[in-house]
Amino acid sequence: MKKVLIISVFLLTLTGCNLQVIDTTWKYDWAYINVGDETIRCEVSCWKDYTESDMLQVRCEDGRSFLGHSSAIILQSGD
Repeated sequence: MKKVLIISVFLLTLTGCNLQVIDTTWKYDWAYINVGDETIRCEVSCWKDYTESDMLQVRCEDGRSFLGHSSAIILQSGD
């Protein structure tokens, strides 16, 4: 019982630091991509994140692809 309590407190501490333990969102509908002074909105066909980097790759339904830092790309699910 003590081990379960310690693990629970540890996981709550991680989530309190805005760190997700398990990412459950796999599908996004829209992407907002900052390119210079312009923000591009596109419908997401597929996306990929890189484990060793903060980069995201987004492919839009219209065929365009964007590769950028995660601070310049917002992924949104729903309308």
